[in-house]
Amino acid sequence: MTDRDDPAYLRIADHLREQIVTGGLPPGTRLPSQRDLAAEHGVSQIVIRAALTLLRTEGLIESRHGSGTYVRQRPSVRRISMDRYRVDAGPQDEPRTSFTFDQGITWSQYRLDKAYRWIEADERLAGLFGVEVGTRVLERRFVFYAKGAPSQMSRPCLLAADVEGTPVADPRYEPWPGGTIAQLRTLGIEVDEIEEETAVRMPTPEEAATLGIGGGVPVFSITRLMRSRGRVVEVADPIVIPGDRAVRVDRITL
Repeated sequence: MTDRDDPAYLRIADHLREQIVTGGLPPGTRLPSQRDLAAEHGVSQIVIRAALTLLRTEGLIESRHGSGTYVRQRPSVRRISMDRYRVDAGPQDEPRTSFTFDQGITWSQYRLDKAYRWIEADERLAGLFGVEVGTRVLERRFVFYAKGAPSQMSRPCLLAADVEGTPVADPRYEPWPGGTIAQLRTLGIEVDEIEEETAVRMPTPEEAATLGIGGGVPVFSITRLMRSRGRVVEVADPIVIPGDRAVRVDRITL
């Protein structure tokens, strides 16, 4: 198939995408109107709308009501490494977590939206914890912000038998320096092993809206298990991070 066989909207989207990626259209640039783009490329505005919709889905452009269409700011890239949990496990000379460490931000630049509720573990959650279906669990839903921008979502769950009636179960104490590792330590539970399983998938509509990404931008979907002496004490399922803002770093010593 030749380029001329491609639908016109794909050719136009490819042309604009190349300019955006190579810097010909820097972040913040206002694109020409749909009428002007249609005249430039010799197509209808319907074709232009289809091309812009594709680029918007890819997270490359954004529309501002009453203003026009602009090239989106490129997000800074975050390096995700298992080493980040050493920040949570270590001493807290100043408030921080693995998230603030990864993002390179101070505590004052960090914000956490949270929602807590008590649930009964379904088959998947019970299987990850290694407990009976219906076991009482504290479900926490977090949205992490760095410098005001939503950067991560997570659903970390804890067993009621471990945390019910303690400050760990009280959302008023969030964000907690040192995160879950520090929280569990106050209860005499020392996390000594962390396992993460990472998948790449497309975001749900809720995830795309919350994280401010296009529906065509993939996300890292991480399932995390924290263990203490072989027992699973926390299940985060999932942790969701936009794929255009992060790279996964794994390291092994041979």
